[in-house]
Amino acid sequence: MEANRSKTVWVSLVALFLVLSSLSCVWAEEYDAMKGIHSVNVIFDMRDGNLQSAVIHLNLIHDTYKELVGMNKDPVVAVVFMASAVKLISTDHRGFKAEEQKSLKEIAGIVSKMSKAGIRVEVCLFAAKVFGVEPASILPEIQRVGNGWIS
Repeated sequence: MEANRSKTVWVSLVALFLVLSSLSCVWAEEYDAMKGIHSVNVIFDMRDGNLQSAVIHLNLIHDTYKELVGMNKDPVVAVVFMASAVKLISTDHRGFKAEEQKSLKEIAGIVSKMSKAGIRVEVCLFAAKVFGVEPASILPEIQRVGNGWIS
């Protein structure tokens, strides 16, 4: 039963991502919430340690950033990895299955693109300690902060 639920959630997330990623920047200009807004400050709290979910969310965050740039909203965006998600940004892949390596590499690639685009990517070192992630193993593009709540 749990496997079917996870599969349904996964398929739903993929469908949502595909729909949202196919929308153009022109459509985004039509958001009522964006009228009169000249700058946007956003923090995304990445806690979910699920590989497939993280890939979808990171791609969506990156697309959202690009959309905001396209709308000339001067976005300041931070993505903070906390809780079990800190394991996904470590170069130490022990504990992950061979088939999960592709998703870990994909996450590293997305993080690199986000960082190069101007998105601030951080990791909560408190969470890294709790989840046994060595700070030296964290992807180099990611800024280390003592407490992810203060970002």
